[in-house]
Amino acid sequence: MAKSDATTGIKGKVKKAAKATGSKPAAPAPVENQPWPEVKPLVPPLLRPEAASPASDFQPKAEPAPSKKKATVAPKKTAPEMKAKAPSPKAKSAPAPVPALQPIESKMISPKLAATVKKAKGKGPLGKSVTPPAEILATVSDFPAPPAEKAAPKSSAKPKAKAAAPKVTTDKPASSKKDALKVLFVTSECVPFAKTGGLGDAVAGLSKALHRLGHEVRIVMPLYSAVDYNKHGLTFHNSACIHMGHGEENWVGIHKAKLDGEVEIWFVDHGRYYHRPGLYSDGPNDYNDNAYRYGLLCKAAMQFCKDLNFIPDVMHLHDWPAAPTAAFLKTWDAFASPLSHTASVLTIHNIGHQGKYHAGVMGYYGLGNEHFTSDKFEDFGGVNLLKAGVHFADAITTVSPTHAQEILQPIGGQGLEGRLRDRGADVSGILNGVDYEHWSPATDKLLPANYSITNLKGKAACKAALQARFGLEARPDVPLFGIVSRFAQQKGFDLLTGALPRALNGMSMQLVVLGTGDVHTEGFFNWLHSIYPQRAGVYIGFSNELSHLIEAGSDFFLMPSLYEPCGLNQIYSLAYGTLPVVRATGGLADTVEKYDEATGDGTGFMFDLPTAEALHDVIGWAVSTWYDRPHHYKKMQQSAMKQEFPWSDSAQQYVEVYKKAIAKKKAA
Repeated sequence: MAKSDATTGIKGKVKKAAKATGSKPAAPAPVENQPWPEVKPLVPPLLRPEAASPASDFQPKAEPAPSKKKATVAPKKTAPEMKAKAPSPKAKSAPAPVPALQPIESKMISPKLAATVKKAKGKGPLGKSVTPPAEILATVSDFPAPPAEKAAPKSSAKPKAKAAAPKVTTDKPASSKKDALKVLFVTSECVPFAKTGGLGDAVAGLSKALHRLGHEVRIVMPLYSAVDYNKHGLTFHNSACIHMGHGEENWVGIHKAKLDGEVEIWFVDHGRYYHRPGLYSDGPNDYNDNAYRYGLLCKAAMQFCKDLNFIPDVMHLHDWPAAPTAAFLKTWDAFASPLSHTASVLTIHNIGHQGKYHAGVMGYYGLGNEHFTSDKFEDFGGVNLLKAGVHFADAITTVSPTHAQEILQPIGGQGLEGRLRDRGADVSGILNGVDYEHWSPATDKLLPANYSITNLKGKAACKAALQARFGLEARPDVPLFGIVSRFAQQKGFDLLTGALPRALNGMSMQLVVLGTGDVHTEGFFNWLHSIYPQRAGVYIGFSNELSHLIEAGSDFFLMPSLYEPCGLNQIYSLAYGTLPVVRATGGLADTVEKYDEATGDGTGFMFDLPTAEALHDVIGWAVSTWYDRPHHYKKMQQSAMKQEFPWSDSAQQYVEVYKKAIAKKKAA
């Protein structure tokens, strides 16, 4: 087997790229034999969010002279030094047994909910008369009543016409109201309210596309403490009583908002479960009650439908946090319920996260031992929420056609391949779309200059701004590679740590990195910056503005994922004329066309083997093309910017999945 699938003669092209003409910066001595110094994670002072100095504060630094001493970087005195201790190795020991988690009756409710609970008598779920528990009424007096809302003054003037939304796709509304479906999304994330990855983007984009096709869509998600209540215009609607197992009742608040003025979104307010620093964790480990937190979300979504008189044709469940809904629909609400005929569709956005927790949660879910079996919830003595969703859902999708085939195999399925193969034709792959309202270089408000496929002058301005922002040498003639990612093993960072030192040492190129996550990966990139201060810029953290600037200002975008269900950054890169350098897996293989050196066709560079050497060689292939075949680079750039992945196309495919799921539910 070949070491890499780059074209024949790649080694010569890598050397040729390194000898490209121009006043390239002097390369330091090879670093392969130098021990990595123990560096403390360092964010360059200018790039810290609290620093207010302009981009011009980056002063060019001379490349450090070769030395056997440890490389260090002295931070500017104008910003506080960030210190982080390297994790000390711990002796291995047998893991402590996990105690069974017992549900605890919560007395924590928000002030606004507390004020409303006083008025909740006689307004119980499904119209029944329900009196809030005495212990809840006792806590109401602890909170101040919210200020009375002022009624808006009446006006005889005619309402102004709403401005037309930017034209993004050729969405066609459903042919008639009869064809329109009622769809409820159950999710743990949605942009712009809460996001940790691509899930939040997908939920927002797909829901709006379905709405524009004429379907009735609602979204249910937790009201995390991170949600900006005033910024997003949330309003309190009512309280609701959520019934769980063991006869437990949880009183929650229902809050409403509009997603970009289009799709109504309902928030579940329960302080004990959702008013926390993080969405899923507060550090490296998940909250140990996540199964309880998201089990409540699933039951609350069903109760909200009844209380708000929105009975969906289908519930679209996103990843493991929403997966238990499929089980509840076929147990709690299987008979004599308004939701008895509601179908469920489960979308697996990342099969690497399955929601594995302690088996004690089964009692809280109100499910008996007949469901704690290896084909449903049980997984090595615990529960697997995604596995249960795969069993109970009427249809299953994932976020690209290639990944839909990968998850049926042992490596891609990560333990669920057998269950997924059992579902057969119920499993399909639909490629995610892109919200071009927010990701278009022609209209992007976060860029210093806009540009289009017919006028690329603005892209050169973005590159210059990006180099200045990261303190790199201003070199329009040198290829600039960008990375925007979570620092996780899935994203191929083991390959990057092996390939990038060699590439920077032997090729005339630059690199900018934006991301956070694994502390060892953070330390590696800070070390790389200390060795190549004018050719490798690093920002540890996340910045939406910087992510847009990197997409626009880079010439190439690195994304060597070990597996990638869909991926969005490579699609953003195509739209911004930044050629992706990717591994042939999942959605990356479905969206990037491999460069053909004979014709100049393609939209990016691709490799197969998950090794650092293969990645190093394909980086060299890209650098060689930049210097030796600039006409091919320009041709590929034009082809990339012509690619379109609108959500309207994906939404049409989801509608067909919904219809099949509804038909299957009716036939059952």
